[in-house]
Amino acid sequence: MNKPDWIIRIVAVPPGEAPLWVRQKWVGLDLPVARYSGCRKFLTMGVLSLPRSMLAQWLAMFRGRAELIAGYAVEAGSRHSEGCVAAAVRTELAWW
Repeated sequence: MNKPDWIIRIVAVPPGEAPLWVRQKWVGLDLPVARYSGCRKFLTMGVLSLPRSMLAQWLAMFRGRAELIAGYAVEAGSRHSEGCVAAAVRTELAWW
């Protein structure tokens, strides 16, 4: 399915481990949906609790520490999404 014009608009503060003020900056962003991507389920881990090595990530998955979330893949490397995110997260970069 080709969806070159589909976007995901963040309309509420998303859940997550990042501080509230960082997550609040995401509200209002428009992120383009990845081409040929449909709604699917993704295994996710928190930004702070994510194990650093690939082996540790696999072990965490098998131990049930990953969460299954339904959603759409977005084009994180596109010019459009980079511009949106860059404008919104200038002050949040210090947190990372």
